[in-house]
Amino acid sequence: DFSLPGVDGVRYSLNDFKQKKLLGVIFTCNHCPYAQAYEDRIIAIQREYAEKGVQLVLICSNDAENYPEDNLEQMKIRAREKRYPFPYLRDDSQEAAKAYDAACTPEIYLFDGERRLRFHGRVDDNYEEPKKVKKQYLRDAIDDLLAGLEVRVPESHPIGCSIKWA
Repeated sequence: DFSLPGVDGVRYSLNDFKQKKLLGVIFTCNHCPYAQAYEDRIIAIQREYAEKGVQLVLICSNDAENYPEDNLEQMKIRAREKRYPFPYLRDDSQEAAKAYDAACTPEIYLFDGERRLRFHGRVDDNYEEPKKVKKQYLRDAIDDLLAGLEVRVPESHPIGCSIKWA
């Protein structure tokens, strides 16, 4: 569990999403080019699946002192500019990232309704060119779980910038 402040001024924990069928916890940040490349795809996934009971939650755990573009004020600006349809949370203590054993940004953890981890990895197989994507790992995992199936690919190697530890 976590209890983290969001860019909207609200503090969130896992309990706030208990009514959701699926919960995706995504460690990300503002400055990483991989996170930026996947950002619009993550937004699109949230918008597409929100009515089906899927909730994505983004967490930034990077050291804000050495990476000021990832501090809470910059996160607020980014969320507002991109019109984030999900909570964007600040993990100043980095305890959430440690608890999830997160290593990079973006890194996805998708949980079912009983909050069992069912998928861990990345959004898809081509961060550079969305038109050349052949495997949509996150979408496939969501579709599988919503259909009551086992996830076809429960793990895909996350790719991105390392979390910037204090």
